[in-house]
Amino acid sequence: MKKKAVISIISNQIDDEDEKIEVVTPGHFVKNEDGFTAVYDETEISGMEGTKTKLFIKDNSVSLEREGTTTTKMHFEKDKDSVSLYNTPYGMLELKIRTQELKVNVDDNGGEVFINYKMIVGGESTQNTNLKINIKS
Repeated sequence: MKKKAVISIISNQIDDEDEKIEVVTPGHFVKNEDGFTAVYDETEISGMEGTKTKLFIKDNSVSLEREGTTTTKMHFEKDKDSVSLYNTPYGMLELKIRTQELKVNVDDNGGEVFINYKMIVGGESTQNTNLKINIKS
């Protein structure tokens, strides 16, 4: 059953200067056969206005899909590498992701997801990022 939800996303790049982006937005939350799905529209704050984001949450993995002005599919699974393409209005970039840590604590009422990952964008230097997602339905 699809429920209304409030979804909070905090993305924090861990560098010399901590860069933190926090977005709180309405969305939907659904229980599936093999996990949960959270859906929300990106806002101007995230820089991806006009994009719909879907989070597919399972016990041991999280997939993030964006469609709209920005398009990508990112997969997070502890100690695993993944490669995806990130299509923006300014061009396409290759993302290489290594998930260092993944904690999923989600039930029928929502919950929390924590992901620590290293990402290389277009062959540039590595970005170490913490992503915290809180879902209240």
